[in-house]
Amino acid sequence: MEINQQLSNKKSLNVVGKLTWSALGLSAMLALSACSGDKTAEEPVVEDVPAVEVVEEPVVVEEVPVVEAEQPAVEEVPVEDVAVVEAAGTEELAANAGEELYNAQCAACHATGLLNAPKFGDKEAWTPRIAKGMDTLHMHSEKGFNQMPAQAANGVSAAQVHAAVDYMVGAAS
Repeated sequence: MEINQQLSNKKSLNVVGKLTWSALGLSAMLALSACSGDKTAEEPVVEDVPAVEVVEEPVVVEEVPVVEAEQPAVEEVPVEDVAVVEAAGTEELAANAGEELYNAQCAACHATGLLNAPKFGDKEAWTPRIAKGMDTLHMHSEKGFNQMPAQAANGVSAAQVHAAVDYMVGAAS
């Protein structure tokens, strides 16, 4: 008899436990549904507020004297040191324009082979590229190709880029 009583006590505890969990679940569902409704809140009533007058004060600007700096003398380049490169138009470049652009911009990758760039002077790496033709090399360097971004940008002309390509090809030939 005692066993039957213990079993019935356990059953009643299970029923109470289940009811408690059911009540908690139902409470949670009601709370969530109350929060997710598409109800629009009533707009709060705002009393008329008197307008505020904005007074702008004049801005005083001090004049700064302009100081003209002395212009450095411009060095004239002899005509024999100027190479004429034809691109979209005719642009005059110094004979060492390709070398200068290489040192300033191209060497970052071509001196070390960064991003699979053919190293400067490496005939083996340049041969398959040269075989594609100079027009292709010029276009790829000017507009970008694979991992190399367009080089004719940010104040660098296509003619300057072509001169730099010619300089690198010359070193690999």
